Amino acid sequence: MLDFDFEPQTPSWAKRLAAFDLETTGLDLRQSRIVTACVAVLNANGEVEELHEWLVDPGIEIPEAASNVHGVTTEIARANGAPPAAAVPELVSLLAGLMDQMPLVAFNAAYDFSILHHEALRNASSPLTPKPVVDPMVLDKQLVRFRKGKRTLSALTLDYQVPLENAHNSTADAIAAGRLAQRMARQFADQLSMDANELHELQIGWAKEQALDFEKWMKTQNRPDFRAELGWPVRD
Repeated sequence: MLDFDFEPQTPSWAKRLAAFDLETTGLDLRQSRIVTACVAVLNANGEVEELHEWLVDPGIEIPEAASNVHGVTTEIARANGAPPAAAVPELVSLLAGLMDQMPLVAFNAAYDFSILHHEALRNASSPLTPKPVVDPMVLDKQLVRFRKGKRTLSALTLDYQVPLENAHNSTADAIAAGRLAQRMARQFADQLSMDANELHELQIGWAKEQALDFEKWMKTQNRPDFRAELGWPVRD
C-alpha cells in the first residue's frame, strides 16, 4: 500500500487502474512466448482489489537465461502451466474488459503488449488494441529528461520510493508498476492532469521522440546503422 491519500488535484486516471506484466521466454517481441502473466487492479491507495495470475506452458523450451531471470523452468511450466491457446484469450479478454473502465499500466508497455499481440495471433485470438495505456518508463523519460543510470523498474521504484520485492516476478512487477504510475501522477500532477485517453495519445508521440533520440545517441557510439524500433504501445 502507498503511504498517501490522493489529493484533489491528482489526475483521476490514477485513482483506479489495472497493472499488467509478463515474464517470457526472451526479448524478441515477435517470437517470445508468455511464461507468466499478471493483471492487478489497484485502488487509489495502491491496494490490490483484484489479482489475476497465469502460469503458461509456452510450448517451447524456456532458455536457461530466461529461467534465471524469472525462475520458471521448462519443467515447471510443462508440469503446471496452462496451454497458451487457453491462457492468451483469457488474458486478452480480461484486459479488454478492464480498459473500458480504467487505464492499463505497463512498464515498458511496448514490450508486454507487443508480445501479447503476437501471442494472440499465434493462438488464433483477436489481438488487443490497448487504450488507454500508461507507461511509467515513457512518463519518466518525458518528465525527468536527465537521469543517471538505467531506467529500469527496479531503479525507478527505488527513486520514487515505491516498494518492489521479488523483481522479475510478474505479480510483483505489475503491482510495482501500477504504484509507480500512481506515485508519478501525484508528483507530476500539473503535467499529468488530463484524461487518460489524452495522456495515451501524448505518450505515442513521446515514445517516438524518445526512440529517435536514442537512435541519434547510438549513432554517436560508433553504431551508424542502428535503427530505432518505433511503435507504442504495440509494435506489430
